[in-house]
Amino acid sequence: MKPVLALVGRPNVGKSTLFNRLTRSRDAIVADFPGLTRDRHYGVGRLGTREFIAIDTGGFEPDATGGIYKEMARQTRQAVAEADAVIFVVDARAGLSAQDHDIARYLRRLGKRCVVAANKAEGMQGGSQFAEFYELGLGEVHPVSAAHGQGVRGLTELALGPEPPQDQDDEAAPDEAVIRLAVAGRPNVGKSTLINAWLGEERLVAFDQPGTTRDAIHVPFERNGQRFELIDTAGLRRKGRVFEAIEKFSVVKTLQAIAGANVVLLLLDATQGVTDQDAHIAGYIVESGRAVVVAVNKWDAVDEYERSQLQRSLELRLPFLGFAALHHISARKRQGLGPVWQSIIQAHRAASRKMPTPALTRLLHEAVQHQAPKRVGMFRPKLRYAHQGGMNPPVVVVHGNSLEHVTDAYKRYLEGRLRKAFDLIGTPLRIEMKSSSNPYVDKA
Repeated sequence: MKPVLALVGRPNVGKSTLFNRLTRSRDAIVADFPGLTRDRHYGVGRLGTREFIAIDTGGFEPDATGGIYKEMARQTRQAVAEADAVIFVVDARAGLSAQDHDIARYLRRLGKRCVVAANKAEGMQGGSQFAEFYELGLGEVHPVSAAHGQGVRGLTELALGPEPPQDQDDEAAPDEAVIRLAVAGRPNVGKSTLINAWLGEERLVAFDQPGTTRDAIHVPFERNGQRFELIDTAGLRRKGRVFEAIEKFSVVKTLQAIAGANVVLLLLDATQGVTDQDAHIAGYIVESGRAVVVAVNKWDAVDEYERSQLQRSLELRLPFLGFAALHHISARKRQGLGPVWQSIIQAHRAASRKMPTPALTRLLHEAVQHQAPKRVGMFRPKLRYAHQGGMNPPVVVVHGNSLEHVTDAYKRYLEGRLRKAFDLIGTPLRIEMKSSSNPYVDKA
């Protein structure tokens, strides 16, 4: 088992910067803004040949009694409970604060192995400048600079402790077996609530306030022997309403999460209907070539008339998602979640479907016999053969003559035949036309 290190501290002491340094990534959003991280954020780090799991947490207020800070404190407590060791990050330049004392008191009560890291210590001399942090009663204070990497290796070695004997049988399954599932949608549609319902725990901060999730949070999950990586994304607003620099970073992370996922669950809000922003998000998912499943959340909160209006708006605003499975769910009440998983698996299989060239060519000829492409001038496009040009999403390449004249309507006709023949439910399908040159055609 990989050891787990939890990074704990008050807001804006550099926990996310240290997390990125430990994991050699930019997975955690970093800005000079207190309270940016709100959920537990997991990443894999490596020290030599030894791997470990790092957990980034939000600013910790052990005695928080209400609002989102209480939820953030719960996330931090859970991270500490999961960890083998805690790295308590303090600000070497700002000095000791009352909140640092509260956190230290909480950690001392737990009795878990803890290492104090005095961050932002670049250019500072040792000794008396760090003496005040010994008041925390957690032992030696280790000056580091997460931004510059100074002292981070020694801190990591100390936090990990001696390496235990290796278990030769403890080998993880290959990464190819993991389905990366991103949950995307507008702010406050219930993305974090849905993932918490799947996990059966308050893994993510779910709060009745748009923009609660600001980063793309990755959570490992296994269901019926299939391994998943659940990705909770920040809600995407219209560009004109993205004012804060923090939120702009969140949008970038969300778009990256969608592009890197195998399947995207597009979550809609039944109480608000289908908006233009929902259509923009759906369009980006299709442009990225991701397999997609559509789920309408809060279905229990609308009456029959609102349901019929919602169904009509789906047909009007999202007609290009006709290939995707549609489900009506209630994440809070955990209703209708089982069929969603079946559609996710089906969409992933469809996106990875292999289509043999003989079968594609035979299907192409049958489609032409049933309905030939429209004649343009003296020539009619001639479709000779087809083969698969890629997966995720599936790409079908059609070869022939004068294919530049094939209309979009005929491409949709071919797409429908292909989807039916190969059961391509839940994935975009791209058809490319490649024409052969005819030396006998006068190009003058």
